[in-house]
Amino acid sequence: MNLKQPAKKAIVTLTMAGVVGLSAFGANHAVLPLQQAEAATAASAEDYAAEHALKTLNSFYKPALKGQFPGAVSGLTIGKSTKQDVYKAIGEPPVPGKDADAFDVYGANMGNPGYAFSYKLNKIREMRYFGTNVERQTNIGGITMKMLKKNWFAPDATTTFKNGKTKQTKLTYHRGEYKLEFIFNSSKELDHINLLKK
Repeated sequence: MNLKQPAKKAIVTLTMAGVVGLSAFGANHAVLPLQQAEAATAASAEDYAAEHALKTLNSFYKPALKGQFPGAVSGLTIGKSTKQDVYKAIGEPPVPGKDADAFDVYGANMGNPGYAFSYKLNKIREMRYFGTNVERQTNIGGITMKMLKKNWFAPDATTTFKNGKTKQTKLTYHRGEYKLEFIFNSSKELDHINLLKK
């Protein structure tokens, strides 16, 4: 006769009875603060990410009036800065463009954002900002169409187009002689930001 099986069942039954009994006296309230703390931590992390994403978004507003991006490439200007100026600021591109219309691409790494540059007559024609891969939600990964429209209001133009199999939406904001284009894969996924002359 195996006495271990009935003993295990009895222990499980007593444990469950104890849990039920304790919850009847209100002891289960000790579990709720833990769940509330976890929910508050998650909400706090989302608030932190959204706050930093908004800060990233707004960092583009004023520099765009001068044909520039913020950050490591600040000072490089559309139509004025040369390919050599870009090389001096951030080095030669890991993925150089293969023809005159192609972009020189600088991938995001070590918490640094990714960029791409195209040139016309050796001067910057267009800059692209791809954001960071690390903590992307605190960068452009946290910028949504709703956030953009709430803080920058209605765009000057909206277009939808296909990029391979992906349907993208471009929201364009005029900033002086320049335009900032926000390219979204969905209303909550900003792919990249373009800056070029109007």
